[in-house]
Amino acid sequence: MKRILLPERSDWKQQAEALGFNFHSMYGEPYWDESRAYQFTLRQIEDDLEDVTAEIYGLCLELVDKAVQSEQMMRALQIPERYWDWIARSWQNAEPALYGRFDLVYDGSGPAKMLEFNADTPTSLYETGFFQWNWLEDQLSRGGIPKNADQFNSLQDKLISRLAEILEQGVHLHFSCVKDAIEDRATVRYLQDCARQAGLQDHFVFIEDIGVDEEFQFADQEEYVIENLFKLYPYEDMFRESYGPILPKTNMRLIEPPWKAILSNKAMLPMLWQMFKGHPNLLPAYFEQDADKSELTSRYVRKPIFSREGANVSIMEGTQVTEEAQGPYGVEGFIQQAYSPAPQYGEDFTVIGSWVIGEEPAGIGIREDRSQITKDLSRFIPHYICD
Repeated sequence: MKRILLPERSDWKQQAEALGFNFHSMYGEPYWDESRAYQFTLRQIEDDLEDVTAEIYGLCLELVDKAVQSEQMMRALQIPERYWDWIARSWQNAEPALYGRFDLVYDGSGPAKMLEFNADTPTSLYETGFFQWNWLEDQLSRGGIPKNADQFNSLQDKLISRLAEILEQGVHLHFSCVKDAIEDRATVRYLQDCARQAGLQDHFVFIEDIGVDEEFQFADQEEYVIENLFKLYPYEDMFRESYGPILPKTNMRLIEPPWKAILSNKAMLPMLWQMFKGHPNLLPAYFEQDADKSELTSRYVRKPIFSREGANVSIMEGTQVTEEAQGPYGVEGFIQQAYSPAPQYGEDFTVIGSWVIGEEPAGIGIREDRSQITKDLSRFIPHYICD
């Protein structure tokens, strides 16, 4: 794994905007950064990232199977009791998942370590699956990277195939996200395009504009009943909404399925460690209130049970905060995870996002930041494979 400095394409911003990548820069700072790229060998991709992603996802499914049968685990996951049976039914009925993204620490040697799993509402999908591939093809045609270069990236094909597996052709699928979230809307727009290619009838409605009637039917802004909904909105937030108690009573199908609520918070990290202690791809993790945290050193990472984009994550040295990200999370409690330093290139720290579509590894996207905590504005860096 090497970081290679490259000249930027002179017209990449024009290309990005023409292709709908309108958030390539945010708040005056670059989000997409092609002044460098990461080069991997095929062995690193296949053995250290692809196989590891499949392995960890399998562990996560074992965790779900155990959690739906355990009141203690469901309470520790901070999931309200009124949703337990609904979540268990979705698992027992094998309701299919669409996608997820593991955040991994990996420097090209040694086992990759999972930092967390973005199982419910992962973003950076468009830039990974589409614009990064566009960059690869363009650089190959211009001779900017070796002519035999490839990329670990089958996201788009797998997304289309998976959507076609989940829903039959011609079925209506609504897509939704919150208002005033540029990146979320771009992610949803990209998934709508994939749905059309899968033969589905796609519709869009903002989360705030969805209504519900006395028969527990949800409807869009045009009063069209929603039968299937992809929602880029966290389950923990849906549970707090006034319509939350109606969710288990409706016939509306949700993507991601309700059982993903078990994997979409950081309480699953100490649970995984307890179940698979010593696994080479897991980091020691504990609930903050645990009496025995013997495998943590004085340096560790403190994470809220619910958090998005690095908010309220702190790097600790004993009781001292050495680095932190501000945010609104933490009221449900915290977990503590062993510190595993991200590889550093110059002043930048690197984290790999490894995607799973259905149950199949599907590609990676790389984020860089001057901070060791990856946040919403951390830069996205393309990659290629070349032995």
